[in-house]
Amino acid sequence: MNSRDNPQDQISTEQKINEMVQQSKILEAYMNDILTKESTLSRLFTEAHLASEAIQELSSPNQEESLVPIGIGIYLKVTVPQVRNLFVNVGSGVTIEKPKDKTRDYVETKIKEFELALKQLQSQKEQIAIRMNQLQEEINAEMQKSQRTSNS
Repeated sequence: MNSRDNPQDQISTEQKINEMVQQSKILEAYMNDILTKESTLSRLFTEAHLASEAIQELSSPNQEESLVPIGIGIYLKVTVPQVRNLFVNVGSGVTIEKPKDKTRDYVETKIKEFELALKQLQSQKEQIAIRMNQLQEEINAEMQKSQRTSNS
């Protein structure tokens, strides 16, 4: 009995292919979401490193001149007094004052969190890529099987 004798087999194969294509689309959307998160985390990671370096530069007991960005590549030259405390935004619009060394520790903790999150996203990307490849192979196999049975 071939697929011309049993149209139900042909419909079942088409449904199976459509379901796999839908799964593939869902995985693709999930992959795009992960890529967006990865981009955001990479930006935050870079900012945290720059903040850490800036805090290290504030170690001088003297006043120093510095450039402060005010937007779109424009900087303001300022004289920075000796810094003992910094203000840290801890979320929900709450900012607290912390000593310089505690602030540096806070930034280093954030860097480690960003590194861990980036590794987790990389792992998720790899798993999704593997599953997407498996689905594509399954779709191709089903399509070839369908073509063989329809040519019989």
